[in-house]
Amino acid sequence: MPSSPWTKPDTSNRPIAVVGGGVLGRRIAMMWIGANFPVMLCEKAVDYGGAVGYVQEHETEQAAKQGTEPGELKATNNLEEAVRDAWMVIEAIPEKLELKIELMAELDKLTRPDCIIASNSSSLNSSQMIVKTKKNYRICNSHYYMPPEQLFVEVMSCGHTDPELMSFLMEKAAQAGFSPVMAKVESTGFVFNRIWASLKREILLVMAEGVSDAHTIDAMFKSWFQANKGPCLMMDTVGLDTIYNVEAVYVKQRGVDPSAMNWLKENYVDKGNLGAKAGTGLLG
Repeated sequence: MPSSPWTKPDTSNRPIAVVGGGVLGRRIAMMWIGANFPVMLCEKAVDYGGAVGYVQEHETEQAAKQGTEPGELKATNNLEEAVRDAWMVIEAIPEKLELKIELMAELDKLTRPDCIIASNSSSLNSSQMIVKTKKNYRICNSHYYMPPEQLFVEVMSCGHTDPELMSFLMEKAAQAGFSPVMAKVESTGFVFNRIWASLKREILLVMAEGVSDAHTIDAMFKSWFQANKGPCLMMDTVGLDTIYNVEAVYVKQRGVDPSAMNWLKENYVDKGNLGAKAGTGLLG
């Protein structure tokens, strides 16, 4: 790959910007703050009982694990304010490609040339998001799971990402308490999420066909794999709308059977039964 103009940003006095304060966005922000990194959290409506409240509730405990003091949290609904000085921007908006394409275009214009722009998408490749961007050498995927319980983060190039940037991001993620993994080639779903998607799909089909229910599936899963949580609880925690959006990507890009996606939409998403955030989901 030809050399790029990217240079390592100064992380000592510039913040990380997290765009989107949903289930994962707030957890990502909390983890970086817990490692003594300042964070600008950008969301449409700054809800101090929601994303900001979550960070404030957990940041001291997380910092203690890291042996540090919490970094500073600032919240805004102004994208330009959030990202103008950032050394990294983490995109954590809904799993819809058209939204991500537009946001990436904005970030490409608003951020400094050395700023890392990383998508937290769990299924969409960053190579699909660069339709309207120019400085693609600093764009990549960094998919987080469910911190602080699950600390893996998968890093993947957009096809133009500077290799030194990838190594730098892996180093900083480890410093923040994550367990970074690099996808060696582009893959829809990255590493584990690609495997996890097939498992979720089969579980939904077992329920759709009336073979069993969510409680039984979770009980058996925890017993077999000595897990603390079952897959239905995990899907409810992430949000069934997100599960649906991810599955829609697999149906479109990998040609998988849409039966599980359609059942989930008809029986849960369309009815507003989105899991933990709605008070009812697969587990009732």
